[in-house]
Amino acid sequence: MCLGIPGRIVAIADEDAMLAVVDVSGVRRTVDVVCVAQEGEPLDALIGVWVLVHVGFAMSRIDEEEAAATLKVLAEIGEMEGELDAMRTGSVAPLAPAN
Repeated sequence: MCLGIPGRIVAIADEDAMLAVVDVSGVRRTVDVVCVAQEGEPLDALIGVWVLVHVGFAMSRIDEEEAAATLKVLAEIGEMEGELDAMRTGSVAPLAPAN
C-alpha cells in the first residue's frame, strides 16, 4: 500500500466522530478527518476537498491538480487497482477516545 491515495470528500458520515465519506475513483469509503479538519470551521466545509487517504485517515489536504497527477502515476505504475481493492475490502474503525 502506498503512503496515500487521493480522494475527494463527498459527505460527512458522523460529525461527532469526525468521519467523512471519501470518493477515490468511484470507490467510497468512510475515513477519519481529524487530521484535515480546521478548528472553528464546520466539518461540512470539507465537502469537495481533496485529501490524501492512508489506512482510514485523511492525512492531508491537497489540490485537485496534485490529486489528478498522483492518481495518474499510480495507474501508470500499476498500483491503482491494488489501492482501490484495499479500499473496497479494508475496514475503518474510529479510534477509541483517550482516557
